[in-house]
Amino acid sequence: MGVNLRGRSFLSLKDFSAAEIHYLLDLAADLKQKKRTGAKGQLLQGKNIVLLFEKSSTRTRCAFEVAAYDEGANVTNLTNSQLGKKETVEDTAKVLGRFYDGIEFRGFKQSDVELLAIHSGVPVWNGLTDSYHPTQVLADLLTIKENTNKTLDKIKLVYAGDARNNMGNSLLIAAAKLGMDFVGLAPKSLWPEADFVNDMQEIAEETNAKIKFSEDLKAVEGADAIYTDVWVSMGEEDQFEERIKLLKKYQVNQDLIKKTKNKEVIFLHCLPSFHDNKTTTGREIEEEFGLKEMEVTDAVFNGKHSRVFEEAENRMHTIKAVMVATAGN
Repeated sequence: MGVNLRGRSFLSLKDFSAAEIHYLLDLAADLKQKKRTGAKGQLLQGKNIVLLFEKSSTRTRCAFEVAAYDEGANVTNLTNSQLGKKETVEDTAKVLGRFYDGIEFRGFKQSDVELLAIHSGVPVWNGLTDSYHPTQVLADLLTIKENTNKTLDKIKLVYAGDARNNMGNSLLIAAAKLGMDFVGLAPKSLWPEADFVNDMQEIAEETNAKIKFSEDLKAVEGADAIYTDVWVSMGEEDQFEERIKLLKKYQVNQDLIKKTKNKEVIFLHCLPSFHDNKTTTGREIEEEFGLKEMEVTDAVFNGKHSRVFEEAENRMHTIKAVMVATAGN
């Protein structure tokens, strides 16, 4: 039986089966090839898409806009709405659902994107919340497929850093669903909640996935991909000192790459990254804490193992697949 995602919202990979995730990845690969041949798309022709942003964005906004335009949709970028200020999320959803064929939301509360999906009557896509970042993970999975010679169920993925942030959560879900070998490399205080891990372990038992959390850097041995993210997420900027003390040991550097004992290991990062001191925040961190590099060194970020810019491009192709599959013609 074929996969049909028409009318579905994309809020978390928890809501999708392995077959549906693979379908989206295959569709993204097809759409990527189509774009590279210069073929004009019409799969979203006549559709109207609105992008709601509470949090700042580079890749998510650009990926949604370009993906929509590529397939013929019109886009409204809405950063100054009354959402949650003078109008409830429910009321906003009911209004926007009458104007638009799909809604993207990037903000803080997972409950907000869920309310939009309940009340709008159209597909809603999670561009990032504090809990999950599912469109990013699709791009990560496509990048792994393109840069390894293994099927995803044979991949060992190590996530180093804050293992209970939205990326740690989302990668864990993907690994459990797809039968991957997942290692969360982090101090115990930054492991996900036990109930969430137990839920993923139950899924892993059905898919033969392996899930492990460790404070031991030796756990990276055999990794096919090492992933990291910023140590301090948006909205947590007052925690830099604490996080640096906790996570400095888990920086992705050349020593950690060598510990994988895999010359073909790839490095992934959802971006932006503090791999040097060439940004305002980077300089502030160096001045206050003496660090020129944080979660990853520049040598790794710009080195032969890095696939971060291929990964960034894949945001566009995978987001396009999500929109086409759920709201396309």
